Amino acid sequence: MMKNKITDRIIVLLLAVLAVFYVYPVFMILINSLKEERSITTGSIFKLPTAESFAGIENYVRAVIAQGFLKSLGYSLLITVTSVAVILICCSMCAWYITRVNTKFAKGLYYLFVFSMVVPFQMIMFTLSQTADMLGLNKPWNIFIIYLGFGAGLAVFMFAGFMKSIPVEIEEASMIDGCNPLQTFFLIVFPILKPTMISVGILEAMWVWNDYLLPTLVLDIKKYKTIPMLIQYFRGSYGKVEMGPMMASIMLTIIPIIIVYLCGQKYIIKGVAAGAVKG
Repeated sequence: MMKNKITDRIIVLLLAVLAVFYVYPVFMILINSLKEERSITTGSIFKLPTAESFAGIENYVRAVIAQGFLKSLGYSLLITVTSVAVILICCSMCAWYITRVNTKFAKGLYYLFVFSMVVPFQMIMFTLSQTADMLGLNKPWNIFIIYLGFGAGLAVFMFAGFMKSIPVEIEEASMIDGCNPLQTFFLIVFPILKPTMISVGILEAMWVWNDYLLPTLVLDIKKYKTIPMLIQYFRGSYGKVEMGPMMASIMLTIIPIIIVYLCGQKYIIKGVAAGAVKG
């Protein structure tokens, strides 16, 4: 018993140290977003703000009004919301079909989704860029179709694993009561999927919101810039990179996804564990 307590304390200590290493870069971005430009560029980047170097919210104001930050924020919100919504609806329906239709086609379809999880994006990114241009999928309001293709593997895998634990008798009872397949899914199955829905939604939202490579390859960067693209090409007056407003824009980018994660973190482990059930 004593050895177990000691082991638990050591593990907690190691995880605490690891957490500090993860949080430290965010902390450095935060303190530098509150400094004046000269304090960041003169070698005091690791020091806390002082009365002389403290800039208040000036960097945040400049970050918002400069470079079209609000427009980029709108593009990122549009892409993230539409992509996550389509992934949740389409992939949950697909997983329901796979788990309830016992055919070779359904099994083959499932294995294709699982296989897509291990294909590196770099292998297909140039072909993807050409295909997106050819099909006209290079706008912020239709790029969700591409994200659906890349996010379907993980989503279908987790949804299918969870649905294997749902008793088929519940669905059969609803059909006896007169529900058609769509009514059975949206009125009976869909509400039961809440833990996995939230888990998949958070994971996919974090990926889409922070994604830089795919929008850069597909979208016209002269017309459309998401938040990660804007930060990469952030320029102040006279083309100079202003570190203070850039740090502030990074913090403004981090905050929304942190809020989303904190609101649904209790469902993540539950959903991932449920999605890993073997049938």
